[in-house]
Amino acid sequence: MKILAINSSIRKHGNTERIFHLMEQSLLKIAKEKGKTVELEYISLGETNIEPCRGCRFCFEKGEEFCPIKDNLTLIRRKLQEADGIILGSPIYVEDVNGPMKNLIDRMAFYCHRPSFSGKSALIFTTSGAGSTKHALRTMRNALSTWGFYIAVEYRFRMGGSVIAELDVIQKYSDKVNKLATVFFNSIDNNKPLHPTIYSYMIFKIQQTYWQKESSKRNKLDYEYWKTKGWLEPFCDYYIDHKCLSIKSKTARVLGKIISKFFV
Repeated sequence: MKILAINSSIRKHGNTERIFHLMEQSLLKIAKEKGKTVELEYISLGETNIEPCRGCRFCFEKGEEFCPIKDNLTLIRRKLQEADGIILGSPIYVEDVNGPMKNLIDRMAFYCHRPSFSGKSALIFTTSGAGSTKHALRTMRNALSTWGFYIAVEYRFRMGGSVIAELDVIQKYSDKVNKLATVFFNSIDNNKPLHPTIYSYMIFKIQQTYWQKESSKRNKLDYEYWKTKGWLEPFCDYYIDHKCLSIKSKTARVLGKIISKFFV
């Protein structure tokens, strides 16, 4: 099992990093108990060269390989493709993800049009000094859902106004982190992406409706991507084969179709 952990905090040995370390320990423990192996790779965006998006739209109109920026994003994209699941963690800055996380999402916006991660699970979390709204989690959830990820679990960690000592983090959050890690691990181990949520179904239906109405002459790259995948066919109701109850998928399709009338 390959897991990619991406920390957007620039602060070294900060609260977000300590939650990641605790998450890694829990995942390794769970894997050992189940007789499984976990290969976890950790990426700190604060130590990674990812330039801001220039808005040139080359990735949309020509293909992501035509992006004029040559930095570490290509490496991260490859690792995302290779991973069975990912963990995204961001500190809260003004009720949203911080700059490096938003920059990462912006640079991979083409995945919103050409979802490439269906069948993969994600765990997302935020850290903040005091209580925060769910806005930052929604930012990550909305991006990853349109990229095709199954959001296995999400959580907001309230850390206090300063960096917490590592032992205090363990004492305060070890039980919670272990529960989150267990849900995430099981989502990969038991192929939970094969049981999409109604929200995931709706995201697919809204996207599908849009591309079914789009002319192949406009946004040709995206249209051909969906057509090649077979996602434009009337019988197709999700990115991948699934094991969901038909009543659930039908309900989601109806809701998605209704919502798409307001956006498509």
